[in-house]
Amino acid sequence: MDRASYLRKLHFRAHHRGTREADAIVGGFFDNYHAVWSDAEFAWFEELLQEQDVDIMGWAMRTLPVPAKWEGPMLDLLMRLDYISLPVGLTKAD
Repeated sequence: MDRASYLRKLHFRAHHRGTREADAIVGGFFDNYHAVWSDAEFAWFEELLQEQDVDIMGWAMRTLPVPAKWEGPMLDLLMRLDYISLPVGLTKAD
């Protein structure tokens, strides 16, 4: 598979998780960081996509313990949640 097709496939899988919240976390993470990922990091992400949304969201929001398998710099980056933008009307008004 060529690189462009591979990226389109991952983008689709990252943004069509089943819930808006999971789409925002997983899809936002992909959109924000994939441009600098190594092959190993892409492999990590593809494996992450096999996990249940509720687990990924729980790890990202620190409400579930992170299994040792997933601990490391990629999950640390996912847990920052600095790549999520809230829809208009959901941000704190001044």
